[in-house]
Amino acid sequence: RGDFPAALAAVPTLGWKGRHHRVLGHIHLPHGDMDRAVAAFEAARTEAEQHNAPGERAIAQTLHALACAFIDPLRADEELALAYQFLAQLDQRATTLLAQVTALVRDAGTDRDVTGRATVLRTEITVAGLAWLTPLLETALTFHHAVRGAQHDLAATIDRLREETANGDFAYYVPIAVGMGDLPQSTGPAIRWLDDEPTGRARWRALVTARQHHLRGTQ
Repeated sequence: RGDFPAALAAVPTLGWKGRHHRVLGHIHLPHGDMDRAVAAFEAARTEAEQHNAPGERAIAQTLHALACAFIDPLRADEELALAYQFLAQLDQRATTLLAQVTALVRDAGTDRDVTGRATVLRTEITVAGLAWLTPLLETALTFHHAVRGAQHDLAATIDRLREETANGDFAYYVPIAVGMGDLPQSTGPAIRWLDDEPTGRARWRALVTARQHHLRGTQ
C-alpha cells in the first residue's frame, strides 16, 4: 500500500521463491527509476529461465517491456514481441492484458488510437475480474494525455484513477499521474517513497518531456 522502504528492506529475504528481482522492479518503477526497473525485471526473466519457469519468464519479460516502454518505444517493440512469443505457449490472461497496457505506454503521445484501445481494454480488464490492472491502465492513459498536453483528458483520467484507488490499494499511482501532468499535488493516502516526493515527480515529468522530444524528432 505504498511503504516502499519496508518493501525494499524485505527484498533480500525473498529469494527466488519470493520473486525478489521482480519485487525490486515493482519498487523502482513507481519511482520513475526506469533504468533500475529494467535491470530488475531483466534479472527476473533470466532467473526464471534458469529455473525453467516459463510462466514467470513471461511475466518478467512483459514487465521488462513495460519499463522499457516508458523510456524507449523502439526497444519496447522488440521486448513486447519477445513477451508475446513467450505468452503464445501459455494461458496467462492477466499477463496478456498487461502486455496490451504496455503497448499503450509504448504508443503514448501518438495517433495510434491510444484512447480508443484503452476504452476496450478497460472493459476487458473488468470482465476478466483483474481490477488490479485498472490503475496501471489509467496511469498509461495519463502518460498519453500528458505527452499530448491534453489537459481536460488528463484531469478526467486522474479523477478516474483517484476513484479506482480510493480504498488505498495502488494509491501511489495518483501522485505519479499528477507528477506526469506537472499539476499541484493533492492530499491523499500517505506514501512512503524511497526518495523525496519532488524527486519522483521530476523523474515522471522528465519521462513525459523525453517522449515529447522523441515524437518531435520522428515527425
